[in-house]
Amino acid sequence: MKAIPTRDALGDEILRLGREHQDIYVIDCDVAKSCKTLDFAASLPKQHINVGISEQNAIGIAAGLATTGKVPFVVTYAIFGSMRACEQIRQEVCYPKLNVKILCSHGGLTPANDGASHQCIEDMGVLRTIPNMTVIMPADYSSARKLIAAAYHWPGPVYLRFTRDAVPCVYGEDDEFAIGRAGQLKDGSDLTIFANGDTVAIALTAADTLSREGIEAAVFDMHTVKPLDVACVKEQLAATGRIITVEDHNIINGLGSAVCEVAAESGKGRVIRIGVRDRFGESAPYEELLKINGITSEHICEKARELVTG
Repeated sequence: MKAIPTRDALGDEILRLGREHQDIYVIDCDVAKSCKTLDFAASLPKQHINVGISEQNAIGIAAGLATTGKVPFVVTYAIFGSMRACEQIRQEVCYPKLNVKILCSHGGLTPANDGASHQCIEDMGVLRTIPNMTVIMPADYSSARKLIAAAYHWPGPVYLRFTRDAVPCVYGEDDEFAIGRAGQLKDGSDLTIFANGDTVAIALTAADTLSREGIEAAVFDMHTVKPLDVACVKEQLAATGRIITVEDHNIINGLGSAVCEVAAESGKGRVIRIGVRDRFGESAPYEELLKINGITSEHICEKARELVTG
């Protein structure tokens, strides 16, 4: 499969949207080159503001623009757009439920060689606890473009997370996506795998391996962590009762936790979480970091066999 960083989709889609909708503003935090918004700045300078390395200020400016009917897109790295600006996101955007979109590259382990300081493995968990916030991580280039477009039309605050490193393309240009609704990529009656972002391709590889062994795993792209597709989780708890979650994020308070909350309240099924095991990252190639944290197709297969035979 061809591999493209989803941050490329950020740059391409925000430029398309900005040309079509003059109410869109991009608020850059001096990382336009890395986050792929240089073309937007050059083509639509009146809709572009660079606030410098000032993420808290960026959120405040975006909130102000939103009160005038504009649709601001704050663009920066995940570690800064979620953590450094967290208080401003809570107080100035989510509390008044303003129409601000926060688009962050370098999510999860994909900054790889940038090291622990830039590998944001807490962001989706932190932001999903804030009322009125929607949290999304697209799986590939095509889905990222569609979900950015959907976010423009979605009322209220949205956080979208993208990868620095290239990830496999699993969707076509004509595939459709809805915020808050999981997409099924493979049928299976023995167990269910919920994944998002860069782990979707890994989950599909695992499911193919398991299928050759006679174990059929359903695979879902749970791109929206909040609002979670609770109905889908309940359906799979009833259908297979065996669930594996896979995420490029701390297993605490991310996708796995969200699914476990539904399972606990339903009183059904068993859930195994695969992800960053409550530790910081380190400088290493992306694939090596995934292996260190067990975010591999081999580890998914191992846990799937335990679920089915246990």
